[in-house]
Amino acid sequence: MADMRKDSAEDALFEARDVSCTVNGQIYRAKAEPRRLLSDFLREDLNLKGTHVGCEHGVCGACTILLNGRPARSCLTFAVQADGAEITTVEGLAQSPARLTRLQESFSEEHALQCGFCTPGMLVTATALLQDNPSPTADEVKHYLSGQLCRCTGYEQIVSAVLAAASGGQKGGE
Repeated sequence: MADMRKDSAEDALFEARDVSCTVNGQIYRAKAEPRRLLSDFLREDLNLKGTHVGCEHGVCGACTILLNGRPARSCLTFAVQADGAEITTVEGLAQSPARLTRLQESFSEEHALQCGFCTPGMLVTATALLQDNPSPTADEVKHYLSGQLCRCTGYEQIVSAVLAAASGGQKGGE
């Protein structure tokens, strides 16, 4: 009898739970197992493919989203932890695909993207930086983005793009 109670208690631990969160301004309600990662929940359950999954250890930053306005690694966060939260993914930065943010335009103009794998995490993190500090220095941009890995650009174009967006497109924000 004790083994039966133990099994049903363990089963209850892994039972899917209701998750309700606002993602990019839209309320989503779905079930998620307690061990379901937020990155998988966003990509597979909500079909928001912009959040990239790189290392799955919280090191590369490709999966960065805004969780209640702060950058968070979605590969280190469980979906059930986001219950009641407000989430912004890269898809939610622009008002529409035809109307990009100044930061997104700067990434294109400054050639800050190559393969594009790190770009969603970079954009989301840089968005948080510019919300906190609308006029960062080059050193502040480098520090804020230090947890975002890029294997293609060498970072200089990314820093230039953030500075250009901060200055409203004016060169020389260093």
